[in-house]
Amino acid sequence: MIDFSFTGEQEAFRKVLRDFARSELIPSYTRWDRDAMFPRELWRRLGGIGVTGLRIPMAYGGGEVDCVTAGIAAEEISRGDFNLTYAVMLNSLIGEILTKHASAELKQTWLPALASGEKVLGIAITEPGAGSDAATLRTRAERRGDAYILSGEKSGISVATVADGFIVFARTGLEDGAKGVSAFLVPGDLPGVERKGYQDMGNVPIGRGSIYLDHVEVPAAYLIGEENKGFYQVMNGFDLSRILIALQCLGTAWQSLEETMEHVKTRYAFGQPLAKFEGVSFPIATHYTQMELVRWQCYRALWLRDQGKTHTKEAAMCKWLGPKVAADVIHECILLNGHYAYTKEMPLEQRLRDVIGLEIGDGTAQVQKIVIARELLGKEFKPY
Repeated sequence: MIDFSFTGEQEAFRKVLRDFARSELIPSYTRWDRDAMFPRELWRRLGGIGVTGLRIPMAYGGGEVDCVTAGIAAEEISRGDFNLTYAVMLNSLIGEILTKHASAELKQTWLPALASGEKVLGIAITEPGAGSDAATLRTRAERRGDAYILSGEKSGISVATVADGFIVFARTGLEDGAKGVSAFLVPGDLPGVERKGYQDMGNVPIGRGSIYLDHVEVPAAYLIGEENKGFYQVMNGFDLSRILIALQCLGTAWQSLEETMEHVKTRYAFGQPLAKFEGVSFPIATHYTQMELVRWQCYRALWLRDQGKTHTKEAAMCKWLGPKVAADVIHECILLNGHYAYTKEMPLEQRLRDVIGLEIGDGTAQVQKIVIARELLGKEFKPY
């Protein structure tokens, strides 16, 4: 039997989030971008309605919901504020990593604060010379007694300038490739941790930037999982974040398209509504169709994850198509709304800037196609 419906509880949760997005998030969405401010208080409020703890066990104050419900949250919060959806995407990924692999001490220290929205954690993998090829990391962690000493640079890190801590991937072994990579929870206030923000095109409130680790001493208990096996232990989590990113992008595109449909029904040209012109209605029909197809692929991929089934190629499909389709939709909406949409008086230009950032983050379209090809043809035919 195939059932494409959401549960009554999921639909009720969707309504709560959509109402919250309309009343609390949309009005201030562009302000955080203009002021280059991270909306920490709204992040906490998302904690109050359960959004920041969706994939965290109830024993630590989380909701312990299924992945499909987390997808609903990503889609709905993004309708109001694209950047606040990082509270869903990042926290779901990090919540899973800590729950599955962290020590009891780390879980007790960080999971309740993460679930409540009081603390913000980032994930630091990318380096200046290691982006999608994360197995070539150069940041090192050396064991010294009851601590590890971390040194290196992490770049392109979301929430770099505002996070309270980071899950940092560093090389602990001499092996090449993914072997010998470990993960650590590094509090942001430790001596030797420095940050530098970027002047980005979009995602401005998220505080993306670089993190510099200069002989940072981290307690050995802050190792996540087994030494030299961190890369393999947490990579499965990126199948989840890639799907949530796709829904994050689609959510803001849905909002843009719905606003634009109202506009073309009430804006007149040559004596009739714009919606009566095929040059207007056909692009809307095309984009709506494409979004529906990608959206249901996203929820199918999340369902596969909830069932414990393989979904790596499905997640990669979602990741490369979701942001692309969303960017195309928002671009079309700008054109259909005319010159006012090109100004900062409307949120469309910011939505486009924000979505483009996630055509890069968590792996570009090219990288996702490599993943898909590898899954279809076998690892021995990996195209590099």
